[in-house]
Amino acid sequence: MIAVLLAGGTGSRMNSDKPKQFLPLSDGRSVLEHTVDAFEQHSDIDEICIVMNKAWITTTQDIIAQNGWKKVQHVIAGGSERYLSTLAAIECYLERDDDFVMLLHDVARPFVSQQIISDVAAAFQKHDAVAVGIPSTDTIWQVNPFNSTIQRIPERTMMWRAQTPQAFRFPQLRDAYQRALQDPQFHATDDCGVVAHYMPETKIHIVKGSEENIKITRPGDLK
Repeated sequence: MIAVLLAGGTGSRMNSDKPKQFLPLSDGRSVLEHTVDAFEQHSDIDEICIVMNKAWITTTQDIIAQNGWKKVQHVIAGGSERYLSTLAAIECYLERDDDFVMLLHDVARPFVSQQIISDVAAAFQKHDAVAVGIPSTDTIWQVNPFNSTIQRIPERTMMWRAQTPQAFRFPQLRDAYQRALQDPQFHATDDCGVVAHYMPETKIHIVKGSEENIKITRPGDLK
């Protein structure tokens, strides 16, 4: 299983002079270090690829050397949008035998547990695509964006909040993106959305995540 750790953003909402993945989290270690450690330590992860903003690749390589991580094999430049970073990872592995699982995880989720990674890996005994999520405890409104009125209230028991990792057998992920790029209306916020829309024959199994597996987005999240 290859873990692709997505860190291509600039962290503009953190009001910081550096991307959020380099901000200190605990024990004097950065968000990036905590996240990479989670996958470096897991026995089901064979290799790690970090997708980084190109201006910070050298800094990332220095951190890799300082930590002595053995599984990090690639540090590649990401894109201005998330899907472009996934595409960069796909292109990095196109020449490899495609009989492997690619797991994609937001570096900004440094609290991913060993149990979550194990559950994702175990699910591939029966499924070709696996996502992580938690049932919503809030009622979700579908809102008209033009006048801020409620259009529909979906049944709450059917609503889950998406997390990462999201993992796919490489051929399904690759082919889904190939189809997506032929669509002039293509737009996506995560990889499950691409696979679900362009490879509907691939059913995405969900394993339960954790309330602690938060995504660090704003300054208050670091606390």
